[in-house]
Amino acid sequence: MPEKFNRTAGGAKQILLTRPSAHYWRVTLDHPPLNIFGPDTIPQLNEVITALETDKQVKVVVFDSAVEGFFLTHYDFVAKLEDTTRLPPGPTGLQPLPDMLVRLSRAPVVSIALIRGRATGVGSELALACDMRFASREKAILSHFEVGAGVVPGGGPMARLPRLMGRGRALEVLLGANDIPGDLAELYGYVNRSLPDSDLDAFVESLATRIASFDKQAISETKRFVDVASLPPDFEIAPEWDVCLASIARPAAQKRIGMLMELGFHRPGDVENRLGHYVGELGQ
Repeated sequence: MPEKFNRTAGGAKQILLTRPSAHYWRVTLDHPPLNIFGPDTIPQLNEVITALETDKQVKVVVFDSAVEGFFLTHYDFVAKLEDTTRLPPGPTGLQPLPDMLVRLSRAPVVSIALIRGRATGVGSELALACDMRFASREKAILSHFEVGAGVVPGGGPMARLPRLMGRGRALEVLLGANDIPGDLAELYGYVNRSLPDSDLDAFVESLATRIASFDKQAISETKRFVDVASLPPDFEIAPEWDVCLASIARPAAQKRIGMLMELGFHRPGDVENRLGHYVGELGQ
């Protein structure tokens, strides 16, 4: 039976865990209308990450979305900042969001992001923390809009993106703050592949079930050696979160976030659908 992770104070059900088999799990992000990630999402995601770390049988997990048009989008700018800052560090000693993303990358389980819709801000950071990313050619959009809103990204993209696509392209994504469609994301190395939307589910399902049929120890030991060669150390990721929170409080960010709110940020509509376009218009 599907499990809803529902232990936040407000009782909002945002994450659905299903187990097609003991070896293959799916984590579906389900927080309509926009799949915004906030402090109340953190304990739910933490339960998922802990389960992946401790279960003896699971070998593969696929992250996908139940919300049309959105894989997972930005952090909740409406929530009180203290709702985030009061959360204790995780087991790595990092703050909760970067902690969970680091643990996902290092878990002895293969993680796959199936990206249909927008993976913006935290959504991109979750995808980057996964071992593999596959995107809908027609419907996937990846982006880091934060600099366009006067904010420094906080979930590790400055440490992860240059390792995937090189310095120049990483700076283009982060400082350009624009939307990256699925085909360009593939060209840049942001995702493993972009596929026709009609083929995406079958491809990911086939790959996940194939890997799930292999020996878990061989999978986890192979992944561990790749991690040594490719994952950023914690000291590169740790400062990003602190600088992110500090940047949100600066007047420049508050002004730009306020302008976005007036235009329709945080509400269904054109601003959320074309966020890269709108942050580029703020200073015009």
